[in-house]
Amino acid sequence: ERTRPSVPAVAATPGRGPASEVAGPRYPGRKSGYVIRNFGDPVLNRVAEDVADIDGDLVNTCNRMLEAMYDAPGIGLAAPQVGISRRYFVYDYGDGPQVHINPVIVESDGEWEYEEGCLSVPGLTWNIVRPKQIHIVGFDLAGNEQSIEADEIEARLYQHELDHLDGKLLFDYLEDHEVKEAKRILRQRAMNVEHDAPDASGLRLP
Repeated sequence: ERTRPSVPAVAATPGRGPASEVAGPRYPGRKSGYVIRNFGDPVLNRVAEDVADIDGDLVNTCNRMLEAMYDAPGIGLAAPQVGISRRYFVYDYGDGPQVHINPVIVESDGEWEYEEGCLSVPGLTWNIVRPKQIHIVGFDLAGNEQSIEADEIEARLYQHELDHLDGKLLFDYLEDHEVKEAKRILRQRAMNVEHDAPDASGLRLP
């Protein structure tokens, strides 16, 4: 069940939201100040709480999250990935920056396997099976209801980000031996301070 957040006038004012303020090419080199949390950070394992209010702080946070997402680079970033345990995510599926607040998947169909990575588990990817088509509902930064029917990569994007809101990572879809090997690689990287930073390898457009 969706929770409708309250929307003060400032948050609903046209021109104040990420769709008009943030687009990757407009801010070359600009840094958000957000560090994307990696596997092992407890915030990634918590079920996030619903957003109660859409205000100026949330708008500014979404802008900074979009900057961090573009910088990574990736096509989606959930609030828990920057340490905020609230139910919203930002994304850009090629039509400009967007925000989805208190999202719920109300319908899904089919199966589709695709190589999937995560900005919070950098440098590793796996073939993950998810529903091929979904219907997701929620709210935008103006408090308007959103209802989106998505297929294949777009559907996967929403499912991936909603997993973060539910405290899930890609590890939850792997066999035990795959999880063990992934954790071994991540531990080895953490111990090797001279190792070059891996490619973020988040979900990307083909």
